[in-house]
Amino acid sequence: MRSVGAHVDIFMKIPKILTQNKRVAFFVADAVLVALSVWLAFMIRFEAAVPGQYFEIIARLVLIGWIFYLPALAANRLYSFSWSYVSASELIALARAVGLGFLLQTAVLYLFRDFAFFSGFPRSTIFIAAFFVFILCGGVRFAKRIYFYFFRRKNGEGIVRVLIAGAGDAGEQLLRSIQSSGADRYFAAGFVDNNDSRQGSIIHGVKVLGKIAQIPEVVSRHNIGELIIALPPGSKSVREAVRLAKTAGLKKIRIVPPLADIIDGKFSLANVRRVEVEDLLERDKVSLDMDAIGKFIAGKKVLITGAAGSIGSELCRQIAKFGPAEATLLDQDETGIFNIGNELKKHFADLPVKEFVADIQNASRMKEIFSEIGPQIVFHAAAYKHVPLMEQNAGEAVRNNVFGTKNLADAAISAGAQNFIFISTDKAINPTSVMGATKRIGEMICQAANGAGKTKFVSVRFGNVLGSRGSVIPIFREQIRRGGPVEVTHPEMKRYFMLTSEACLLVMQAGTLGKGGEVFVLDMGKPVKIVDLAKEMIKLSGFKPDIDMPVVYIGIRPGEKLFEELMAGDEAVSATQSEKIFIAKLAAADERSLAEKLESLKNAAQMPEKQSQIVGKLQSLVPEFCNNEKQAR
Repeated sequence: MRSVGAHVDIFMKIPKILTQNKRVAFFVADAVLVALSVWLAFMIRFEAAVPGQYFEIIARLVLIGWIFYLPALAANRLYSFSWSYVSASELIALARAVGLGFLLQTAVLYLFRDFAFFSGFPRSTIFIAAFFVFILCGGVRFAKRIYFYFFRRKNGEGIVRVLIAGAGDAGEQLLRSIQSSGADRYFAAGFVDNNDSRQGSIIHGVKVLGKIAQIPEVVSRHNIGELIIALPPGSKSVREAVRLAKTAGLKKIRIVPPLADIIDGKFSLANVRRVEVEDLLERDKVSLDMDAIGKFIAGKKVLITGAAGSIGSELCRQIAKFGPAEATLLDQDETGIFNIGNELKKHFADLPVKEFVADIQNASRMKEIFSEIGPQIVFHAAAYKHVPLMEQNAGEAVRNNVFGTKNLADAAISAGAQNFIFISTDKAINPTSVMGATKRIGEMICQAANGAGKTKFVSVRFGNVLGSRGSVIPIFREQIRRGGPVEVTHPEMKRYFMLTSEACLLVMQAGTLGKGGEVFVLDMGKPVKIVDLAKEMIKLSGFKPDIDMPVVYIGIRPGEKLFEELMAGDEAVSATQSEKIFIAKLAAADERSLAEKLESLKNAAQMPEKQSQIVGKLQSLVPEFCNNEKQAR
């Protein structure tokens, strides 16, 4: 026989088992609470003196309650919710479940009232029991939030008093996250918000204490230890909040990222991150027709080239949110494809993901993949993009950016793809670099391919994306980490910048607008001086530009311009239904002449040692191409 101690040990492990398995724990709790609700209903009905003959009836009603209430609770997903983030939606689901259980229970008791097992119940107890089931089962689900709300240590050791800048939807979501999952580490002391109608209002028990301009005063008066910004990145309010928080002496300033940057579209305290220079650059709010994008993507087979790169991988994340039938990822970068593939499989378990490690320069392999997959939409983001590097490797730039694009266009037509979206660049306008010229030729190839089959070809131009691999921000960040100096090419160098997520969503939006043959231009807002960007990053890192950390000028590199254009001077543009997307009116390329010149360029690209010959062929295709040598002459 097993010892009494062994039985006690098993009994003592039950709470731990239930804690580890939340669903089992809530199911057991609900079963107990349904029984308790029936008992309380009889206690109230008989004023705490329940006659003995009703004990058997109570047991029967408990059994019937289990049969109807527990499945109703399960059907409304009340065993698969997050205890930390329980909200009004769970309360509505609970009301629906209890109502359903009550109606089914009442119907059965009425229909089978002639059977002894279903008779003898005081009718009032059924109503009273349903009320208690709602109260008690709801109480268990809200218990964690109620506990944190009433018993958290507001001034306890280790608790950080947090001020939230922004009392809108993002601020409210952040507050709920703090009050649930973060309540043992953080205490939300209040909000600041510039909206006059919110002043003095109370959100989940937390007051709006003033406007953003009052941050120093609020920080001092309420002993604030951290500011979390729940405002649109790039707005003036964000810059003001950061500046005033620093003035107030706050060392820890964090921000809620845009929802588009979060893979599941929702944020919690875990998503809050430190303020970066990207958040401070002035950018207009991007308005998108999400319904149109959804209709364009949903249920389609989508192929993304360059899927391991900065733009390509973000395209994968954004596309996955709109429910495509299948996502095919293609890139030369084996590790990058492995990583983005695993990320999509983790966050979008129902999305079929196919991965191909392949080179777009291999025409037969491209046709083979397209034939196997049968993509309906192709996003072509694969490209060699680093301007100075491509000046030294013109043959590779041509083979990849020009003839890789040609291979994909031919494969898309052969496979009967519906849409082909080519990711171009502002460097394609009046190009001064090999890279820019090759991207302009890519646009021309797509214009010529449109109409060759049923595939609609469009190109989308935009400027730099913030924080992409090899872009200026990661380079500056690394230089600051090493202690400087921060290297800027020229004091007047300017560039357009946009968030990767915003750029990708606008590319998808342009895809919905394309009728075939268009070159779309994204409105990138105002250009930013690179030296101003460098100095802002130095300040964010806690240093003073040119005092603690020098900024040095190293000169313009081969192929670079001081200022990038989004449209050439002789290009007419027309508006679209999206305020951030325009159409460049370009003359269609002569297909026969284009084919002949491409063949000549292809032959030249096979001899990379003859760089000048390649540049000459590029200039014959793109007369406005003015490389550094020509500029010098």
